[in-house]
Amino acid sequence: MKKLLLALMGLVVGAMCLTGCGGGGKTFINIATGGTAGTYYPLGGAMADIFNKNIPNCNASAQSTGASVANVNLLQQGKVDIAFIQNDIAYYAATGTEMFKDKKVDGLLGMATLYPETVQIVTLRKSGIKSVADFKGKRVAVGAAGSGTEANARQIMAAYGITYDMCKVQYLSFAEASSALKDGNVDVAFVTAGHPTAAIQDISTTNDVVLIPMPADRANALIAKYPFYTKVVIPAKTYNKQTSDVPAVAVRCMLAVTNKMSDDTAYKATKALYTNLDRMKAAHSAANFITKASALDGMSIKVVGGAQKFYDEK
Repeated sequence: MKKLLLALMGLVVGAMCLTGCGGGGKTFINIATGGTAGTYYPLGGAMADIFNKNIPNCNASAQSTGASVANVNLLQQGKVDIAFIQNDIAYYAATGTEMFKDKKVDGLLGMATLYPETVQIVTLRKSGIKSVADFKGKRVAVGAAGSGTEANARQIMAAYGITYDMCKVQYLSFAEASSALKDGNVDVAFVTAGHPTAAIQDISTTNDVVLIPMPADRANALIAKYPFYTKVVIPAKTYNKQTSDVPAVAVRCMLAVTNKMSDDTAYKATKALYTNLDRMKAAHSAANFITKASALDGMSIKVVGGAQKFYDEK
């Protein structure tokens, strides 16, 4: 019996070595991304490749998932080690608000913020809508029910004193909102995604699209209340017939981990990522926004120690 117990203890220790980061054992890093047609998936694949080539004894892999909310749950369940999520979703999870109301996620930590996912407010020129203040009585597509986009829409409208009962809200996905705008079934739509966004490009090929601006004073008030927002500019010519820059706000795509990740692993992973950004840029143009200087912009939760150590280095 004693020999059996010793043998079992040996197996447990061996398993711990395999999943840890020291002692010469393998380091397994499972990366949760999003759908295969999205931005997270190719970037996650590139990141896995970077880790495998630059972290000794690392076995990293990326998997397709349901994106932000699903990825938080996968992290909490210990099924993945690093996840792509929006920084506002991370904030909701860590504070137990919005779609995580009464389901607060403890131990969630940030590794980096990567690039902006712009809250684009889209209408057609013929609607006459020039500001969020004009939404009263209008048909507004606010994103799918329970989505990050829907929360963005509600928060931005509130910054103008507009509530859902003042307009005709429709809970539509990007694709549904695009079709509804073209068909004249909605007046304005919220789309939270990196720009240019295919759904908006599609509308702009046959319609005069207008992007509703988010002036600096409104953006500042929103950021004061919700620290995960950042100010961005949608450059002129991003979309067909868009003749001028449009001020907007954005959430950010970020990498999240949990307190189960060692600082040593977090340091090595962060350093590998930021010293091999060319590989990320080759995977998707969104990576052109990824820099060490902006790695904490809009960071909405506590940063894992190993990543912070890398950022503090000159």
